[in-house]
Amino acid sequence: MTKHIGIVVCSAEGAALCYRTICAEGSRHLGPHAHPEVSLHTHSFADYVACLDRGDIGGIGDLMLASAFKLQAAGAEFLICPDNTIHQAMDYVTARSPLAWLHIAEVVTAEAAAKGHRRVALLGTQWLMESDVYPVRLLARGITCIRPNPAERNRLDEIIMTELVYGVFNPESIADVETVIVRLKEEEDCDAVALACTELPLILSDANSALPTLDSTRLLARAALAHALAER
Repeated sequence: MTKHIGIVVCSAEGAALCYRTICAEGSRHLGPHAHPEVSLHTHSFADYVACLDRGDIGGIGDLMLASAFKLQAAGAEFLICPDNTIHQAMDYVTARSPLAWLHIAEVVTAEAAAKGHRRVALLGTQWLMESDVYPVRLLARGITCIRPNPAERNRLDEIIMTELVYGVFNPESIADVETVIVRLKEEEDCDAVALACTELPLILSDANSALPTLDSTRLLARAALAHALAER
């Protein structure tokens, strides 16, 4: 018996990749076409963006908790959220949640530590890159978190929020992100890059990144799959 996974969704494209990864890779462990039971719930993405724009962490947390209770009612036994940015509210959420969560930044940090990375570049939304979601966890494992410069952060945020979340993959934008990674490698001495926006793995991988990638979306999906398969 596998555990029922609940996915609290914020933006659709990254969550879809996370869901597909769980289902596609489940068969490696469970046999052809098999995967754990999965339920998803999402509020309108606009509701989350409105909270982010006004810095309302409690409002973000309340949206996440509303999803959590609905997923509990649907039978979910633990929760994940394939959205890095709204993990800013996770302390608020976990204190009130009916179910346990896997934390995306903790999953990514564990992978970075396991691979021996020491200086990790952080790519994501402006909200995420300027938060302490990743720096605190990386530092606890002796890893330095390197943020892009302000102009790069603005451009990354623009690409994510006006293109990637809509499933738009502009070659010029992809080239811009690749250029940011090159600079972070050459000028900041980074040895890996955290794709800390769940849509970024849709345009970036080790194949086109100057740095080894830490794919937050698939890493979280695989952690959820492992947890679902673990003994009760």
